[in-house]
Amino acid sequence: MERILWLIIMIPIGALFTGLGIYAWKRKKPMWFYSGSTIKEREISDIPAYNRANGIMWICFSAVFWISAIMGLFQVAFAGIFTAVGIFAGIPILAFIYSRIYAKYKR
Repeated sequence: MERILWLIIMIPIGALFTGLGIYAWKRKKPMWFYSGSTIKEREISDIPAYNRANGIMWICFSAVFWISAIMGLFQVAFAGIFTAVGIFAGIPILAFIYSRIYAKYKR
């Protein structure tokens, strides 16, 4: 039962971040990093490349949840540890990567 519950949690979260990555990749206006922030079009030199980089960043982050979902089929406790480490390490890494993306494409 715990494995099914684990999959019910991890698959939608993985799909959410994968969807966010695809949305960012396809977006015509500059993608923001977190809620409440806005990036003006005049701030970014190459919007498609900027959004593609953002999309790749979010899709890579979603891999934590997809891998964790697969790990949960075999060992839920280990998958939980993997997820916790992935999230707590991933959030600062996301912020760092986004700052590099923004600096690269900033006018």
